[in-house]
Amino acid sequence: MAATTSCRRVALGGLAVGGGAAARWRRLLLPDGCVLRLAPARGAGAGPGPCRTVTVEVGGRKMELSSGKLARFADGSAVVQLGDTAVMVTAVSKTKPSASQFMPLVVDYRQKAAAAGRIPTNYLRRELGSTDKEILTSRVIDRSIRPLFPVGYFYDTQILCNLLAVDGVNDPDVLAINGASAALALSDIPWNGPIGAVRVGLVDGETIINPTRKQMSSSALNLVVAGAPQNQVVMLEATAENILQQDFCHAIKVGVKHTQQIIQGIQQLVKERGVVKRTVQKLFVAPEEIVECAKKLAFNKIYAVFIDSSYDKISRDEAINKIRLETEEQLKEKFPEAEPYEIMESFNVVSKDIFRNLVLNEYRRCDGRDLTALRDIKCEVNMFKMLHGSALFQRGQTQVLCTVTFDSIESSVKSDLISTAVSGIKDKNFMLHYEFPPYATNEIGKVTGMNRRELGHGALAERALKPIIPQDFPFTIRVTSEVLESNGSSSMASACGGSLALMDAGVPVSSAVAGVAIGLITKCSQEKGDIEDYRLLTDILGIEDYYGDMDFKMAGTNKGITALQVDLKLPGIPIKIVMEAIQQATAAKREILQIMNQTLAKPRPNRKESGPVVETIHVPLSKRLRFVGPGAYNLKKLQAQTGVTVSQLDEETYSVFAPTPSAMNEAREFIQEICKDDQEVNLEFGAVYTATITEIRDSGVMIKLYPNMTPVLLHNSQLDQRKIKHPSALGLEVGQEIQVKYFGRDPTDGRMRLSRKILQSPATTVLKTLSDKNSIVLGGTVPQSSTSSQ
Repeated sequence: MAATTSCRRVALGGLAVGGGAAARWRRLLLPDGCVLRLAPARGAGAGPGPCRTVTVEVGGRKMELSSGKLARFADGSAVVQLGDTAVMVTAVSKTKPSASQFMPLVVDYRQKAAAAGRIPTNYLRRELGSTDKEILTSRVIDRSIRPLFPVGYFYDTQILCNLLAVDGVNDPDVLAINGASAALALSDIPWNGPIGAVRVGLVDGETIINPTRKQMSSSALNLVVAGAPQNQVVMLEATAENILQQDFCHAIKVGVKHTQQIIQGIQQLVKERGVVKRTVQKLFVAPEEIVECAKKLAFNKIYAVFIDSSYDKISRDEAINKIRLETEEQLKEKFPEAEPYEIMESFNVVSKDIFRNLVLNEYRRCDGRDLTALRDIKCEVNMFKMLHGSALFQRGQTQVLCTVTFDSIESSVKSDLISTAVSGIKDKNFMLHYEFPPYATNEIGKVTGMNRRELGHGALAERALKPIIPQDFPFTIRVTSEVLESNGSSSMASACGGSLALMDAGVPVSSAVAGVAIGLITKCSQEKGDIEDYRLLTDILGIEDYYGDMDFKMAGTNKGITALQVDLKLPGIPIKIVMEAIQQATAAKREILQIMNQTLAKPRPNRKESGPVVETIHVPLSKRLRFVGPGAYNLKKLQAQTGVTVSQLDEETYSVFAPTPSAMNEAREFIQEICKDDQEVNLEFGAVYTATITEIRDSGVMIKLYPNMTPVLLHNSQLDQRKIKHPSALGLEVGQEIQVKYFGRDPTDGRMRLSRKILQSPATTVLKTLSDKNSIVLGGTVPQSSTSSQ
């Protein structure tokens, strides 16, 4: 039996490695004479074939795309390499539809410690949960590929990005987008790609494609562009150091141009592999017959609701839902065999067409505004006196409360070793956290930790505000943005409210920041699918985002742009529309800034009295042990009792951060208490001082040069010219005064170097008298000099 089992394992292993992919059925002979028939693995056409590689030159450097060697059981697999950074991306999609009524796409980008040559530092020494960087990169990949799936493709699809190697020069995130595009294009999954992605930097006024990490450190722009064939734009993500609009637009055009080279490379790879897309069981679209019936039943009712500007978000939703329920009941009676999804989607198609045609044909928005008009904006600052800074920003029915909190530099966000090695992300002392509770949309839900959407919106608002924060600010800044009401563009409202809260807190920001969302309604041709007509909408509502084709968010100052994020539902839009959207957003941004300036035009000159305080302490090397205490006991006790944070700036300077002025006062009293019996005087080298013996020890005597001085040891070897084993041999007693000569301090530990022995030789000496002076000085006051007498 053992021999038979072993033989079977060998046979199965041989099939897994060298099985023919072209065979429709494969036969495996077992030792017992049985025949096992194996159907070819799904996706085998994209796997066991020959390895194909295409090299594309992008920005003067070669990017290599390959497939057919790794992960061959996946529906699609590709490896993208730039320099010595390599990323493998796989795509797998089920053949049976999902129960979800949307495109169930999951993208996971994971940073591998081994790729960076490190071992994870957690207690399990392995990769655990996703980091913020991983989640944000996954979102960028998702937004780049999702618009190109066919309408109604509701099949579970997963994209996994696996870092193979990281060289510390080239960032892997853009490579992962191209890898996802190649993996989907090379698979049999229905997808209308490929796309290409590049990063654009701006160094000394010159645009750089896929800049290195060192170049990015001095770049004024971090722009990721995902483009489709024919110079179409699919996704934009940008952070900018307040750059001018014309420079920003030029960078987008250059980026889109270079994406075309990557697209051509992927198309060549697909052609060589001879990829054939699968035929899906069903696309979940509404039947024309049911749509026409729903249109006859509900058109006039829906139209009446959408042209009535007296409705707000809640009442409009309730009115549409009432019409929906009535119409769906009638449709179920007329089409009893129709699936529930077909009934629901038919009503959605009708309401969506009515809403979009109102904008396209009648230039009417559901709230009565012009296409370029803003909603009513109200701003308030200094909401609560105890907060370091606060602001309430209301735009229509979107309401955001922003607060600012200061803390010590030690409270900055510390990146883990792997994120630093892979992505170059280091500590940051400015952060913005975005919260979206369920009551903001009149819903009930679990209030748990941060989700991916909240992280993405917070990161966008943080990028919008970061360029205006001074680099040398002495505190770590945390801005919290809590959405209290939401009806569109809460992330841009967070940027506006965060800017006001920072100025209210007294942060010397370079200028105010405002943000706005631009929407898009298009009309496409039935034959080619090209855009025939379109309308851009300023400051979109939630329903305009839902029924529209684009969510274009841009933030910046009066001078330039600080952040941009573009999400599309179309498989691409021309650059012309992007340029028009930037121009329209710029005009709206300036109008919003004028309204914000009426509330608070510039930062407050001083921080609030209830705010934190930072002071420095000068501690001489000789007194450091006294200040810190054994095992840092004094510092730990100081921080525990007063709540302050102490950090060392250099050898003799400490920084004390106190959350309130009262805490700083307590810290001062504590420091004075532990140092009250210690003083610092400027002793003169070679001078003779009168010392008082405080203790007799076997090794010498403990002496003080002045009353409140910490006793120091005068060793037996420095007591007399003769060699003695105990001070009693000289008749020395506690309280006795002796003359000692001062020879400075030991450079290693700061101890005084004193000698009585040297005075036994005849020499002219100068006797010094000392007065009490403080040694450890709060605020860095220079100690006074001692007095002398002949």
